[in-house]
Amino acid sequence: MRSRNRSFWMWAEAFDLLQGAEQLQRRFFTLESRHSVPSWEPSVDLFENGDELRLLVALPGVSSRQVEVVLDQAGLLVRGQRPLPPAFHRAAIHRLEIPYGRFERRISLPPGDFQLHEQFLEDGCLVLVLHPIE
Repeated sequence: MRSRNRSFWMWAEAFDLLQGAEQLQRRFFTLESRHSVPSWEPSVDLFENGDELRLLVALPGVSSRQVEVVLDQAGLLVRGQRPLPPAFHRAAIHRLEIPYGRFERRISLPPGDFQLHEQFLEDGCLVLVLHPIE
């Protein structure tokens, strides 16, 4: 019977540790103010086809009003915010794997000077089309 009690105690301890880790994760992904440090970076694909550069930035659930794109000498900067949907503001969180809050991603570009030709959202991705400056 003692070994069974030890096994139960070990499982209870492991469960408590998992609950603590989930609470820490919830705190990490809490929504921050607009001036807070970005908490996540979106994934990016960069394609070159002739003179055109096309970038796909994974931003499911983000509207175009929540995204800022800056093209400068250092490359391309995409930043914004993915808010927690209003229906979930008072919900108890059991799992939180999709990042919410402020995001920012700096992307290095191939050599050359480019201008932003087109920007749109498609299938949960921000599509950016760059052309060389002539």
